[in-house]
Amino acid sequence: MPYWRLFYHLVWATKGREALITTESLERTLIAGVRDKASEMGAIVHAVGCADDHVHLVVSVPPSVGLAAFVGQVKGASSHLVNHTLPLPQRFGWQAEYGVVSFGEKQLPWVVDYVENQRRHHADRSTYASLERYEPLAEEPGGE
Repeated sequence: MPYWRLFYHLVWATKGREALITTESLERTLIAGVRDKASEMGAIVHAVGCADDHVHLVVSVPPSVGLAAFVGQVKGASSHLVNHTLPLPQRFGWQAEYGVVSFGEKQLPWVVDYVENQRRHHADRSTYASLERYEPLAEEPGGE
């Protein structure tokens, strides 16, 4: 059995950074979809947390799985699950981009705690720049 110790903190946002993750049922469905697909791909999920417009995932991905492919499949599976199981007023989707930070095993408890408490961190504005990077969307051409 191969040995690997890889720790990633991943973040990705809803399409247009719209505040779509606002109900408990949607959040639960997204978290279940992320966990299920990541586990199916051989990853170890340490934590998943949501804010209204993005998701955080703390995960160990085996080196045999490319990180970009992993993220693409997890995002695709979770949005597909939401769109096919919940009655939503609009189609749910993710932005194409994502953020990733690798970290050491000693930081794992701290990163897990941070991700599990996303809503509190955003409510009291105690987010960590080293784990989140927020850039407003550029204005549309010709927009003011």
